Amino acid sequence: MSGAEERRRSPFTQRDFRFQWPADFATSLAFEMETLILGWYVLVTTESVIWLTVFASLQFTGTLLAPLLGVAGDRIGHRNLLAAMRLFYLAIAGCVAGLAVLGALSPLAVLVAAGLIGLVKPSDIGVRNSLVAAILPPKMLGGAIGISRASMDAARVTGALAGAGIIAALGIGPAYGVVVGLYLIATLLTLAVREPTRDGPRAAPATLASTWRELAEGIALARTTPVLLAALWLAWLANFAAYPLSGGLLPHVAREVYGLDRTGLGFLVASFAAGALAGSMILSWRGVSERPAPLMLAAAGTWFALLMFFAQAGTPALGMAMLFLSGFMQSFCMIPMALLLLRSTEAAFRGRVMGLRMLAIYGMPLGLLIAGFAIERVGFAHTATAYALFGLAATALITWYWRAALFARLG
Repeated sequence: MSGAEERRRSPFTQRDFRFQWPADFATSLAFEMETLILGWYVLVTTESVIWLTVFASLQFTGTLLAPLLGVAGDRIGHRNLLAAMRLFYLAIAGCVAGLAVLGALSPLAVLVAAGLIGLVKPSDIGVRNSLVAAILPPKMLGGAIGISRASMDAARVTGALAGAGIIAALGIGPAYGVVVGLYLIATLLTLAVREPTRDGPRAAPATLASTWRELAEGIALARTTPVLLAALWLAWLANFAAYPLSGGLLPHVAREVYGLDRTGLGFLVASFAAGALAGSMILSWRGVSERPAPLMLAAAGTWFALLMFFAQAGTPALGMAMLFLSGFMQSFCMIPMALLLLRSTEAAFRGRVMGLRMLAIYGMPLGLLIAGFAIERVGFAHTATAYALFGLAATALITWYWRAALFARLG
């Protein structure tokens, strides 16, 4: 492909993507800094891995609302919904920053803030992907999803290192002020995006009955489309058994397993994110083939195998290496999954199907809470090994059960 052709296929040639991409990046950066700053605060002030897992779980309290937000996005527009969500993050973060500056911050306040932001945060990725699909031509969708995922991973690296450095140098109040600023930038940039008006008759005003009917239509579509069902179950499995090990539990791993401080925690988080960024960049450059399902399934199995090695890693250096490789394979699982869901769904149903995809995140708080209690009894290594083995077995079962639909659909 010539340089001119490549530029014509770049999503950055589209005006609205040039606004959405930095808005998404600022939001992801704020998420990562917020999670690291507050997660470390809860662990240090409570001295309890169980309270840490409660904090991490509360960030996903709104997972059950994701399908309803998907209905709202299909009705009012994904840009409008995304802007409202980011304005909500800004308001809550402003309250936390104010409490921190006044010296009135407490673990209870942090848990309340996490629960409130968690009402809408799980839907952010699904809504932003739906908006990308709405503002770009179909041929640009694969590259745009890869770029969006790469920006999330870059934000994870930057947010982990910057969050740890800023809080160490300035304290929690000024550090959280940076989070507030990022949410403000994200809100303003999102408002600058122009979402195309859909063709067809204008939807009637929403009622309770029509909302539930539209939600039921989205559920019925997913339930009767095996390729969607397989991807949704794999998404739930990753959130239940993989992400707790490489996300919410890392403050415990850093402090209790490796004896590291918050800077060490930042390097652990950045290791996983750097691997994910490398994978995302490769996929955004090379693209995903017309057969994303085999890549998605193979990467999921490899991801769980690497997490098993991470569970047994006895040194920070080895642990970081395993996290880097795990993050790399995570991208090769999640980007094809997003493409599979978007390509297999009509535009009128994308918000609802991506809402159901976000519903799969509900596996994460469940996995975190179970892991917290298990770690208290048998330790991190045994708990993480059990999670990785379960993930491997369940991935194999998903592959076998839906093999005909997945491979026939894409063959």
